[in-house]
Amino acid sequence: MSFAVGAASQRLAFLGLCLAFFLSGFAALIDQIVWQRMLGLFAGSDSVTAALVVGAFLLGLGLGSLAAGAVTDRLGMRAALIGFVLCEIGIGIFGLLSRPFLYDFVVQVIGPLVPNRWGIFAVCFGGILIPTMLMGASLPLLAKAAINSLAEAAPRIGWLYGLNTLGAGLGALLGGWWLIGTLGYENSLRVAALFNLLAAAIGLLLWRLEPAGKAAAPALAATAPAAIATRGFGFGIWALLVFVSGFAIVALEILWVRVAGVVAQYTAYSFATILGSFLLADGLGMVLGALWLKRLRDTRAAFFAVQALATLYALGSIWLVYWLAGAVWWESLLAAETTRHYGTPLFAALVVTVLLVAPPSLLLGISFPLAQQAVQTDLSRLGWRVAAVQVANILGNAAGSLATGLVALHWLGTAGTLKFIALLAVLLLLYWAYAAWRERQPGAWRFAAGLAAVLAVALALFPGNTQFWARLHQAAEQHEILVAEDRSGLALFRLNENGAASPFFIQGFTQSKWPFMVEHAFLGAVGPLLHPAPADVLVIGSGSGGTPFAAGVNPATQRVRVVELVGPVFQVLRDFAVLEPDSAIAGLLRDPRYEFVVGDGRRAIFAAERRYNVIQADAILPESSHSGLLYSREFMQMVLAALADDGIYVQWGPTARSVATFAAVFPHVAMLQPFPVLIGSRHQLDIDHDRLRAVFGSEAARRHFAAAGIDTGHAERLFHQAVLRAPQLDTGAGVNADLFPRDEYYINNQLGAATKTKGGS
Repeated sequence: MSFAVGAASQRLAFLGLCLAFFLSGFAALIDQIVWQRMLGLFAGSDSVTAALVVGAFLLGLGLGSLAAGAVTDRLGMRAALIGFVLCEIGIGIFGLLSRPFLYDFVVQVIGPLVPNRWGIFAVCFGGILIPTMLMGASLPLLAKAAINSLAEAAPRIGWLYGLNTLGAGLGALLGGWWLIGTLGYENSLRVAALFNLLAAAIGLLLWRLEPAGKAAAPALAATAPAAIATRGFGFGIWALLVFVSGFAIVALEILWVRVAGVVAQYTAYSFATILGSFLLADGLGMVLGALWLKRLRDTRAAFFAVQALATLYALGSIWLVYWLAGAVWWESLLAAETTRHYGTPLFAALVVTVLLVAPPSLLLGISFPLAQQAVQTDLSRLGWRVAAVQVANILGNAAGSLATGLVALHWLGTAGTLKFIALLAVLLLLYWAYAAWRERQPGAWRFAAGLAAVLAVALALFPGNTQFWARLHQAAEQHEILVAEDRSGLALFRLNENGAASPFFIQGFTQSKWPFMVEHAFLGAVGPLLHPAPADVLVIGSGSGGTPFAAGVNPATQRVRVVELVGPVFQVLRDFAVLEPDSAIAGLLRDPRYEFVVGDGRRAIFAAERRYNVIQADAILPESSHSGLLYSREFMQMVLAALADDGIYVQWGPTARSVATFAAVFPHVAMLQPFPVLIGSRHQLDIDHDRLRAVFGSEAARRHFAAAGIDTGHAERLFHQAVLRAPQLDTGAGVNADLFPRDEYYINNQLGAATKTKGGS
């Protein structure tokens, strides 16, 4: 902006715009996290529907940027600034209305009417179209308001977008580590709206200070200094390069989520660290790139170099994790068979996450102002070109998300996908080497060809998928490994010798084994054995198969539907059945009563077309990311609605809060101890020690469990304490809700023991 009082005020005004865009970025990330969670409540948390939600968000951003780019160059600086102010106000208002609109209306009213994934995409897209378009419009508008000379265009765009991304990174870290876990989703949206309104207030103040009627400086006829080094690359080529860069950074982000998620075991805090590190480093890279422009002589070479070095680092750092995973000290810090949600293991996992994510994100961030330097050659088209480059980046993001998350991971696995991304970087470098050779730049083409050769060698030497994941799960040479990976996740069976229990890993940690753990068999059998006619049973979560196997214990059961979010779980079980055709797992897979479905358990309840006699959830650990979807009051209300009139719901009760939530929903509740199993129903539950002992000791139960080598006499130790009725359960711990999953944010909300009671033992 050009204030009449001089250059110092111009710099101060630009800093004000940077601050406004920083606050806007902070708010945008909080909004994005919460909106994705709200929409995921009806869309489901499986990878395909999650990708559709992200795609809807990116499409809105792109449309907003295009719309702003089409009109921004016809606006004066003051008009563009007031446009930014209105965008921030609009986003803030939508944030405040998100609960009644997105959750109460879209999720609760529209959600049950949506039959398929394309319908889900349409609802998600329509639900967040207005605020995402306003977010996408912000950068072109602000760039027009902040820039009135060509020489300052690329550096200022780099500063603006860099600080906006830094704000987003801070929003991801503070939101994930403190704000959401302390205030809940709905109150976090209010905080985000406050930041939007603060950004708007700064913009409005600057608008009032800017002299009315002052025209923007005329376009400069001269070519921008650094653009001399970009001859031969037109705007279309640079848009394509930005698309490739956007593709690469999101593809790598998905791989970081997979690798770092397995190391850190997919908690809400590990995801916040991945996203926050990525955005903070990316934003810092943009700022550094803006500073570097003044000393840069060859924009093209710099762009290709940072792309290649980022890919090389990503390949090398993941390879280093693979190599270190076999070290004794690594096993002591990040032991495969223990949870890493607390203390030193959590800290170590987060350090690994930051070291994987931050350096290449910083390098890729540098490329954004480089591209702006190359394309900003006409001030009269500044807004359109800012928008077009942003859209190219967004399209690359979307393509990277879909190609990597839905296709490459599904068919190539993590190792193969990483090699594919490295191959793209090699091809990009060879293209640059060819262009430099044609222009007779021997130093440039030799450097590009040499870097391509280094990447190609690293690509060729990188281990295969089975070898990679076996080492990260501390598998020794004597272990037989069954591993499967696709878009939905990762499963690995590490088979031990001499009959020792073999751990079954899902997404990096194990809650089940082979032979089956008696606790899982007990959990799966309670409902069908207590129900008088358990014809139709739904099991949420498979693990190594212990809970579904036990669900078939009653001969009266005609159908058992098993829903598992991570599809490779079933593939690994099928592979095991080939190795052990006489095992209980093989028998489970052959049993015609069973239907195995890959999908989100909550969505299966949400979209249920029939009512079940027994529903049971072998749910994930409460500390796991998205565990709130299965431990919330609203989920249990959905379960109650999906039960037949005489139906029974059975669930593990790991925490005092999960027990309190359960007791707040079901009219009649019992809890078995010391292994905390919750049983809920509409009708009075007839449960006592004698009946439990009788049903578990019946001939049918003994015969069924004998196939898995389980002595049902051992089950009695799991209910040797008193059966507790609902009035005895302590509800003082508060409850888990869809919009405030307290147990999931366990660092902010201390987890209490599930056995805490009032007046019972």
